[in-house]
Amino acid sequence: MSDYIVRATAGDHQIRAFAATTREMVEEARKAHNTSPVATAALGRLLTAGSMMGIMMKGKDDILTIKIQGSGPIEGLTVTTDSKGNVKGYVFNPDVMLPPNQAGKLDVGGAVGEGVLSVIKDIGLKEPYLGQTILVGGEIAEDLTYYYATSEQTPSSVALGVLMNKENTVRQAGGFIIQLLPGASDEMIDNLEKKLGEITSITTLLDEGQTPEMILEHILGEFGLDIMERIPTRFHCNCDKSRVEKALISIGRKELQEMIDDGKNIDVNCHFCNKNYEFTVEDLKDLYEKATR
Repeated sequence: MSDYIVRATAGDHQIRAFAATTREMVEEARKAHNTSPVATAALGRLLTAGSMMGIMMKGKDDILTIKIQGSGPIEGLTVTTDSKGNVKGYVFNPDVMLPPNQAGKLDVGGAVGEGVLSVIKDIGLKEPYLGQTILVGGEIAEDLTYYYATSEQTPSSVALGVLMNKENTVRQAGGFIIQLLPGASDEMIDNLEKKLGEITSITTLLDEGQTPEMILEHILGEFGLDIMERIPTRFHCNCDKSRVEKALISIGRKELQEMIDDGKNIDVNCHFCNKNYEFTVEDLKDLYEKATR
């Protein structure tokens, strides 16, 4: 498998960890949405996080959505993922261009700005679970670390990165989420913090040829790392024409009749994968008939 996630435990199940390599996923998203480099970096980070957070869910039909609404020029991002490693997403303004930040890196924080991070989990209950926190920097990894600490009371370390080639294709992408479970000893916490402090850049490690397994071994090897499974992950949208037809039928007869009266074909765009679906006036008449039944 090319893009995949590793699920692992360490420290006699006092630590759980996830690490991912997602270059193809992020490149697929870049091509679908024709994103600028900084928009690619922002979306790629959130897609990578979403893929790892998605497989934490237990049910096969569970859905997780992460939304970022910010004051920066990118305006916002939305990513939706299932529990099987399929993830899709988009940025509100894919054309954002900004100069590098002070560290000479793509200025994701500047593109996102101040705002709110929302995590919605639809796990088959009457109402989805909603957790919200403020953005603490807009760089996404730090924002998710803060979300886990405040909304889920789970001490976590989140690292995410996207490295671009000069021609603006994706060179490397990936990340990890390492979480302390209840009962972790103070000594283990201190040692883990020291190890995490040695990590400078997740994309540098990937560019050096390190795999998710090797990255987790470097961080957690001394705690007795146990790799549980490897899960493929990909950029995948489940939209199709029949789904779009159902959405059009659901808007009602009045709106459909207005479209028919206009006498023009319409295009319906999927935000998540940027695919267009064309409906002729005759198609709309057929949908109108179905809406009246």
